[in-house]
Amino acid sequence: MKSFQKSYEFDYPWEKVTTANWMKYPNKISTHVIAVDVLRRELKEHGDVLLTERLITIRQNTPHWMSILVGNTNLAYVREVSTVDRRDRSLTMRSCNMTFPHILKCYETVRYVPHPKNPSNVTLFKQDAKFLSGVPTKTFSEKVENWGVKRFSDNAVKGKVGFDSILAMFNDIWKNANE
Repeated sequence: MKSFQKSYEFDYPWEKVTTANWMKYPNKISTHVIAVDVLRRELKEHGDVLLTERLITIRQNTPHWMSILVGNTNLAYVREVSTVDRRDRSLTMRSCNMTFPHILKCYETVRYVPHPKNPSNVTLFKQDAKFLSGVPTKTFSEKVENWGVKRFSDNAVKGKVGFDSILAMFNDIWKNANE
């Protein structure tokens, strides 16, 4: 099993980051995400918790050696379940790939919370992903997991840059609304 962790600080209040999160994809930077469909959304805990289940469609090229295992497909599907808890001001998203889980399973958790040192103006982002290959041979299993971490890492960089652009766009809207 391999893992990937990342954390960032966004110079926006948690409420604004959480709002912009729903408009994160698709964007011009993260072109691998081609669709995000809401499957279910409901309020829980007397309206304090918003639960959302989404299906994320991704299109990316698969390396030749991987196409031996998965065929010539470039589409993948990810199920994401998120909770927004307004009592503790947290957004937690958990996702897992639905495509080819017998070859590589990716479990991701993302959490947005107000920064403890500046909770009114800064949001802390933490991302953790685990990769587990189901390929029976150790050498090939490690190659699959390493590829998964590398691809995920590359896409995480694009995701951060893309989300920064969404936040900047929303920031302009918020400024104009307050004038």
